[in-house]
Amino acid sequence: MGELTAAGITDPAMRAAYRSCRAINAAHGRSYFLATRLLPAARRPAVHALYGFARLADEIVDSARPRPVEERASMLDRLAAELHGTLAGEPASPALTALADTVRRHDIAPELFDAFLASMRMDLTVRSYATFADLGGYMHGSAGVIGLQMLPVLGTVCPREEAEAPAMALGEAFQLTNFLRDVGEDLDRGRVYLPADELAVFGVDTDRLRRARRTGRPDPAIRRALTHLVAHTYAVYRRAEPGISLLHKESRPCMRTAATLYRGILDEIVAADYAVLDRRVVVSRARRAAVAARGLIAGTKERRWSG
Repeated sequence: MGELTAAGITDPAMRAAYRSCRAINAAHGRSYFLATRLLPAARRPAVHALYGFARLADEIVDSARPRPVEERASMLDRLAAELHGTLAGEPASPALTALADTVRRHDIAPELFDAFLASMRMDLTVRSYATFADLGGYMHGSAGVIGLQMLPVLGTVCPREEAEAPAMALGEAFQLTNFLRDVGEDLDRGRVYLPADELAVFGVDTDRLRRARRTGRPDPAIRRALTHLVAHTYAVYRRAEPGISLLHKESRPCMRTAATLYRGILDEIVAADYAVLDRRVVVSRARRAAVAARGLIAGTKERRWSG
């Protein structure tokens, strides 16, 4: 595979490990994978490895096979132990093997993965969040640190510390978008990721959300609450956007495309008149293709100018 060669990954077993992560990314993260294709080939394998690890943890937390909380907690503990063992040079699964190689190649702080797993453990027992501040504690580990993991891979044109706050904000924007898109599915899992105090301003609580999910009937109060939360999320994207210019030139088209695709989900929520409790809105293939084409053109220009 050309991108593995471009990244200097020559060992056959390591190449197989990275190919495994790439397959996971392609199967489960369509918008993310599409945006990743706009990166220079040498940077792509590391992004696939980071995604592959995150998916491992996500599948433990929200496995299609029902498992007791204690069993899933134990599985997350084993994953953490295996991660640290792999970083210390012990043999491991393909996803962890590729991740450990990525951590070493790009000097990614291992504690970022501990913070991520801490938030995954929260998903096992925490069912709702009272305020944005409470939700922010969860999102730091589940989304903010993903931005921090990505920075060394994407590269920056400034000291990395200057790019950290907008990188975390972009991760938060992506996750808030997912929360709004998936509110109905999350209710089915017994979770609400929309802050209770923000909902309460509009007279909405979990019971009201469940009733609307069950009946499929429009609820003006829920629509007003979602309108407010979508506006808040658009504002987070605006706060994150300046950080893209702090990235290495060749990485900017990828992240602009990812931001545009995810922000497009918010556009689709608005277009659906905020009816997300009984459906899952998606960005159409035609729109994804058009956004990716613009990113490809921009990426080609950046690589030509950089060369």
